[in-house]
Amino acid sequence: MELKKILAGIDGLKARGNLDVDIVKVSTNSREIGKGDLFIAIKGFETDGHKYVQSAIESGAIAVLVNEDSVRDIASIVPQNVALIAAPDTRLACSKCACNYYDNPSRKFRLIGVTGTKGKTTTTFMIKNILEKHGIKTGLIGTIAAYIGDKKLEDSDRTTPDSLKLQALFKQMSDENCEAVVMEVSSQALKLHRVDGCDFNIGVFTNFSEDHISPNEHPNMEDYFNSKVMLFNMCEYGFINADDFNVIKVPALVPNCNIKTYGIDNECNMLAKDITITNSYVDFRAKINGKNERIKTFIPGRFSVYNSLAAISVAEMMGCSTESIKVALEEVRVPGRSELVDNKLGLTIMVDYAHSPESLQSILQAVKSYTRGKVISVFGCGGDRDPGKRPQMGEISGKIANYTIITSDNPRTENPAKIVDQIEEGMKKTKGKYECIVDRTEAIEKAIIMAEKNDIIVLAGKGHETYQEINHVKNHYDEREIIKEITDRISEEEK
Repeated sequence: MELKKILAGIDGLKARGNLDVDIVKVSTNSREIGKGDLFIAIKGFETDGHKYVQSAIESGAIAVLVNEDSVRDIASIVPQNVALIAAPDTRLACSKCACNYYDNPSRKFRLIGVTGTKGKTTTTFMIKNILEKHGIKTGLIGTIAAYIGDKKLEDSDRTTPDSLKLQALFKQMSDENCEAVVMEVSSQALKLHRVDGCDFNIGVFTNFSEDHISPNEHPNMEDYFNSKVMLFNMCEYGFINADDFNVIKVPALVPNCNIKTYGIDNECNMLAKDITITNSYVDFRAKINGKNERIKTFIPGRFSVYNSLAAISVAEMMGCSTESIKVALEEVRVPGRSELVDNKLGLTIMVDYAHSPESLQSILQAVKSYTRGKVISVFGCGGDRDPGKRPQMGEISGKIANYTIITSDNPRTENPAKIVDQIEEGMKKTKGKYECIVDRTEAIEKAIIMAEKNDIIVLAGKGHETYQEINHVKNHYDEREIIKEITDRISEEEK
């Protein structure tokens, strides 16, 4: 594609050189640059892409796009036969370049974006299941992976991909005739312009609570909230949680978006009534397509009702039948989200991605409300992330769970024992029974050994992940496999 077409519609550009050249590929990674490519330099949190302009040119780049505040330092190393373009913000420019390069694929299907602190993954899976049950070929992009129907395209390393990866996935989905795509939209993706230029039809805001406050994420809650609200400036229609006192502010902030509500406790457009919650499912009554219907889904917890209501709201707007909605919600299973793991000991073992104070409190309170025996909580906190939440999570588990085993999660570059100590500080503020076992496998085994028939073990933090990250290395670690190995062995020993 011609360079000038890739740059079309980007405000404030200044250029030197030939813009009529054909570009083979666009990349922000100098190591991926080849002959005839466009290199876009982005200032990241860990490194500055402007340092690699010369390397990109040596690898064959015929055009480079840089921030205007860096162009003076870079101009002297860019030869005259290489086009030099300066933009006010290369992150924003990169999003628009990606849309242009892949021919704006999000305009070729209906795009549904789901944001919120919790519930994004489950809600997107629910929406996808309903649409497919109704015969709508659907793509999904989110925390776990990217899919077209049942085909997994690739595992995800972040909730929302960078703009070039995102548009490439959209292009693949468009080429394979997806009629709809549902995606998780993180606050970081919105703030850092990864989804700029996407043609969203519908936005969903599940809930809002404290998370992602750190130097490399959001400086405060106001910035975090305002970043999420940006999604609704891109949407024609929106659905929001009427029971969340922060989320309900959105309609006043985005008057041009047609927003409807769902909830349990407050007046709303999609209301759940007569709710039943057990240790294996929830069911409730809601008005769908004008008639009262009984809905059941095998993802336990009150939050599952909210996620179902959001999915029903989207599905109803997209013309899905009541039968498609009901059957799809009964059948949906989401990896690592209140996921019950079968085992030979017949124990109730739940794997959940809860990794923030709010999500840990939510899952523990949910299981506490319906579990007849003890709640055994096994969790840790990720390294190189907000340390302030560690004692908070210890205190939460100490107050709710009957027994807590503090362990390691993804320590990354931190000492896992130190992280455990910080969690323990909060635990000590409670009267909760606990112990610290840094090795996660040993912690899981201890929970299994002490659990009885009516108890529930909640393994929180890793959810769908199949690795443990230590010193920048992702070592294979699947809790489902760990559970099977331990329970199979104990089952054999008991024979």
